[in-house]
Amino acid sequence: MTPKNLLIIISDEHNPKTLGCYGHPIVKTTHLDRLAGCGIRFTKAYCNSPVCIPARAVIATGRYINQIGFWDNADPYDGSVTSWHHRLREAGHQVVSIGKLHFRSTEDDNGFSEEIVPMHVIEGKGDLMGLVREDLPRRGSSWKMAGMAGPGESPYTFYDRDITARAQVWLREEANRHKEKPWVLFVSLVCPHFPLTAPPEHFYRYYFDENLPWPKLYDRMERPEHPYLKEYGSSFAYDEHFESPDQVRRGVAGYLGLCSFLDENVGKSLDALEQAGLSDDTRVIYTSDHGDNLGARGVWGKSTMYEEAVAVPWIMAGADIPTGKTFDAPVSHVDLYPTILEATGLPLRHDEDDLPGCSLLNLSNGPLADRFAFSEYHGMGSTGGIFMIRDARYKYIYYVNHPAELFDLESDPEELHNLAQEPAYEAIRSACDSKLRSVCDPEHVERRAKERQSEQLQRHGGREAVIARGDLGFSPPPGISAEFS
Repeated sequence: MTPKNLLIIISDEHNPKTLGCYGHPIVKTTHLDRLAGCGIRFTKAYCNSPVCIPARAVIATGRYINQIGFWDNADPYDGSVTSWHHRLREAGHQVVSIGKLHFRSTEDDNGFSEEIVPMHVIEGKGDLMGLVREDLPRRGSSWKMAGMAGPGESPYTFYDRDITARAQVWLREEANRHKEKPWVLFVSLVCPHFPLTAPPEHFYRYYFDENLPWPKLYDRMERPEHPYLKEYGSSFAYDEHFESPDQVRRGVAGYLGLCSFLDENVGKSLDALEQAGLSDDTRVIYTSDHGDNLGARGVWGKSTMYEEAVAVPWIMAGADIPTGKTFDAPVSHVDLYPTILEATGLPLRHDEDDLPGCSLLNLSNGPLADRFAFSEYHGMGSTGGIFMIRDARYKYIYYVNHPAELFDLESDPEELHNLAQEPAYEAIRSACDSKLRSVCDPEHVERRAKERQSEQLQRHGGREAVIARGDLGFSPPPGISAEFS
């Protein structure tokens, strides 16, 4: 394909079920729906780790976490592994980020030509409590999920307004100055990541006092008994602070309101692109770093391998992209790196032949029936590693410390029936396990992750020191001081 400019818009914690183009019956995502109608929507798209820092390290490098480290939210990307931003900048392209990166710091060479209002991890350290993987500590800031849900503004909505304003200015005033080679603008918004405080014009207009869908399997008698849900829930304890049905409704309304606010900001950037006369020369990619459970199974936040948290929205559009299409084979964020390079006319180097992903610009390449997505988790709220394989039909979740799960997503898209222990599905489970072990040895990866985390824990003063430091609940944007619990 002809090299062109690339506008990448990424959100934070956007559950793909909460877009109109993905089938939500109520949510208002007009601009993203229109973008999907003008391009390709990927129906089986996944992050490669359902938590911010590892997910974003994969997006940057195109390699799985077990290949590069950056295991958890206390192990941020530091520029030491080549990213697509490094590659493009070195080849003379202008590569600019605006907004959240969640890398270690601006002092590292992260590969961008310019980082505008970047959000990096607090103190260059991140969430140190995630290094504690045994006898999990209870998180003191969990109250913020329910306690801040409702109408209003938060540091995140103010930050997203600033990011969007700067993106519009860049597209109108800077983009046309870089004509020698295609540019890449990476606009990274933080909503709908909690706090679930939605601007009133969205909260009241569409969601307040509406008959919103109740979280799936939320009632206590319906919740699955899987031990990981109890393990994660006892550490984060988000749901304990939703003390009434009204609080749950405000939480859901706040999240959907943030989805509409996000959509509004996406629309402003797309409008600026069009008004600058750049639409024909620019491809657009929209995705999110991971999803959000949004109360399903009694769980809020991310950190699970269920569709709400590990699946992501993914839309790609442009003048030479087929319109109104869906792509139904599994894809994941490791596919972004080669896609971005091909989109801008940069070939892969010989040392990138082992990248696990492939470019999605030419969708006829490769045996689509054999594709599968892989994800892994080694972070906060878990005592053992979690691994996922998602092929054309089945999802297999392997827990180092807990029983496996297997779902037939063709007949059971809501993951209501775990088939892992049913004798009739033993051959399918075995085939999925073989696919997992073709990517990595989960027990070996688990040992490596915990060795790294143990070393970091000691470097930061040990268990009691990091627990005394506390947790943030959510990272502060630039210019906002951190408040630990």
